[in-house]
Parts: sequence; structure tokens; C-alpha cells
Amino acid sequence: MESDADELKEYIGQEVVLDTMSPMVYLGMLEKVGAHFVTLVQCDVYDSSESQTRKEVYIHDALKHGIKRNRERVEVRKDQIISISRLSDVTEY
Repeated sequence: MESDADELKEYIGQEVVLDTMSPMVYLGMLEKVGAHFVTLVQCDVYDSSESQTRKEVYIHDALKHGIKRNRERVEVRKDQIISISRLSDVTEY
């Protein structure tokens, strides 16, 4: 049986988007997948409840213009993550 770390190892070192069950979205380089947390470095933590910009629009802007880094490192609880994708896999409208 594969662990989460094994299933996500192809994303290590890649710029990723973590969609969550909350208004938060995380963009950054995936460094580590642990038992309870995912570690991103050189990342952007975006709270869509504090802005009129929807998550999807914000992610597309990051694809076009790069990630606006506001954290050097962040640990995200795995039980809050809905999906993970490479930023480069985000498609244009």
C-alpha cells in the first residue's frame, strides 16, 4: 500500500496549488509530505474571504505572473486539503 508521501513524490520540488476546504489557497514549492502536514516553501498563503478576487482568478494570476511569496515556509494540515496540482497544470480560461 502506497503512503501519501509515495503518491505525491512526483510533486516534490514542484510549484503546486493546494486547494482547501476553507477560503485559503496555498501556492508554493512542495518540500515535504509528512504524516499530518504538507510543507511548502517560497509560498503564497491567500485568504479569498479577505478579497473580492476568487481563488481561481488568483491562481490564474499566479500562473501568468508568478507566485507572490509572502511566506518562506508553511505547514498545511493534510486533512484540510481537497486537491493538489502543479501550478504548470493550471489551464487558461
